[in-house]
Amino acid sequence: MTKRTDQVKALSNETRIEILRILDQPRTYFSGQESADPIETGVCVQLIAAHFGVSQPTMSRHIELLKRAGFIVAKRQQKWTYCSRNELALAEYADWLSESLNIKRS
Repeated sequence: MTKRTDQVKALSNETRIEILRILDQPRTYFSGQESADPIETGVCVQLIAAHFGVSQPTMSRHIELLKRAGFIVAKRQQKWTYCSRNELALAEYADWLSESLNIKRS
């Protein structure tokens, strides 16, 4: 699969889009994270799963698709995995999509 195909697939699911939305404001949604600073380190996958009310394996699958697309970065610290948005990859995708569809911005 090409990277663009991975990116389109990653954004074809509302849960994954919402994961990207909440990771844009980690302090707002995950201020209770005590194991690491949610801005500096990212947000623990278990807390993201709890936010959505899904199992950790289900959330891990969503995270894996977003990682493969390049939209998030996941860091492992001890037994925890922390996620944050890859702003550059998201901006590049938005630019590519806009150019590909000849979207005129005013």
